[in-house]
Amino acid sequence: MFSSLITSRIVATLSALLVILVGCGAGIWQLNRADQKIRLGDSLAAKLQMPVLNANTDSLSLEQASERRILIRGRFIQAEAIWLDNRPRPIPDGGAGSAGQSGFYVMMPLKLDGQDAIVWVNRGWAPRNNENRTELPPVNTADEAVTIEGVAFPHPGRVYELGQKGDAKAIPRIEQNFDLAFEAQSHGWKQLPFIVRESDSAKKDGLVRNWPSPTNGVDRHYAYAFQWFALALAGFLFWLINGLMKYRRELAVNGDRV
Repeated sequence: MFSSLITSRIVATLSALLVILVGCGAGIWQLNRADQKIRLGDSLAAKLQMPVLNANTDSLSLEQASERRILIRGRFIQAEAIWLDNRPRPIPDGGAGSAGQSGFYVMMPLKLDGQDAIVWVNRGWAPRNNENRTELPPVNTADEAVTIEGVAFPHPGRVYELGQKGDAKAIPRIEQNFDLAFEAQSHGWKQLPFIVRESDSAKKDGLVRNWPSPTNGVDRHYAYAFQWFALALAGFLFWLINGLMKYRRELAVNGDRV
């Protein structure tokens, strides 16, 4: 009977199969994303318990510094700041606020004291002016040397980008994504092979640094996975129930003819 349901309704079977494959594939992808976030969160939590590194005294590679707490001391080069657009306001786990509010990550190079080297700092999030994209919010930047504690990452996170990269000489410089190698090449200066995401959320400089943990949103991935698997199941049940109804009608018609 089951094979009859397939062969007698090729179009319906192929359509149902497509829905099932899409639903299962998307559900599995959501589960994998949740698993990736959990593993990343566990790795970050373990590395945050390790001793604090010092970029001014230690020679650090990306592998040594990645996801580790780190201290840096130097002076910001305000004129070379990059404003990364389309970044949502960071809301910590269990926190309240407008998570959908769009704004900028403020990337600013810092000249290390005692070294001829630059380290890029993700200083935090600032809201954008929805009516005028180039009107930037005020951010307080000290003129003297500052000491910053943060966490080292390979990059500040990426968003989908259309078109080519913006003009490196533009002021203000608003970009969609940050490319560490491109900045080293365009400026011709020595850079550390990582960026530092500043951690001090109490500093009064006009920026938000309530960074969520990597596991933030895991429950949402599970919910999306459930919806996709439910869609796949609904597609199968719709195909099966309609097939059985058609099969019973055909039996009834054949019985009347006999």
